[in-house]
Amino acid sequence: MTDSTSTRDDIRTRIVGVAAALMRDHGASAVTTRRVAQDADVQPPTIYRLFGDKDGLLEAVAEHVLAEHVSTKRRITAAAESDGVDPLVDLSEGWRTQVEFGVANPELFRLMSDPQRMTRSRAAEAGMEVFRTRIRRVAETGRLRVSETRALALVQAAGVGAIQVLLATPPPDRDADLSEAMLDAVLRQILTDVPVRDEDDRTAAAVAFRAITPSLDMLSASERGLLAEWLDRVVAGI
Repeated sequence: MTDSTSTRDDIRTRIVGVAAALMRDHGASAVTTRRVAQDADVQPPTIYRLFGDKDGLLEAVAEHVLAEHVSTKRRITAAAESDGVDPLVDLSEGWRTQVEFGVANPELFRLMSDPQRMTRSRAAEAGMEVFRTRIRRVAETGRLRVSETRALALVQAAGVGAIQVLLATPPPDRDADLSEAMLDAVLRQILTDVPVRDEDDRTAAAVAFRAITPSLDMLSASERGLLAEWLDRVVAGI
């Protein structure tokens, strides 16, 4: 890395840090190129050169803050797996952390809730992968009665909805039990340890087997792929 590249990266990091602090303390409207340039001790043209425009800067801030959050979630999940924490406890704690983060960072949540931003956000995809890992661990215990894909979609949809409702409600009027009630509703939809239909035991077994299929090294890659395809069809058809 050249000195000029190092300096450029340092300046970019400083600008993003300043903008993130402004957004956190005063909202997105406070993130103006003039204010950021002043607090970061750079000239306004530097911001345009590095980020293109204010929207580009806001995207960089969103990625920065979300990436830090996801990194923390990834470490927590890795530790939970290493320490033998119940996968369901890990999933539930992940839900609570995500809702708390969204409520505590309303401007960032609104930025990242834009579907177009989500599809191109590396940090958002990394966050989804953390949830996929958590759900896969639950599937491996035989407790899922829907596919991993559907479980992830339900968890994501309910989480986003809970955050939106809480943010739309004045803090004094917020339902303190809303998040837990939504979590309970989602778990009742995706888990087997509630009153279930007769076929759910077979579904849970198929989902659990599907979850461990990628690790069956005694099978060839094509055999694992075929087995995964069969199990996906079993889960979808039950």
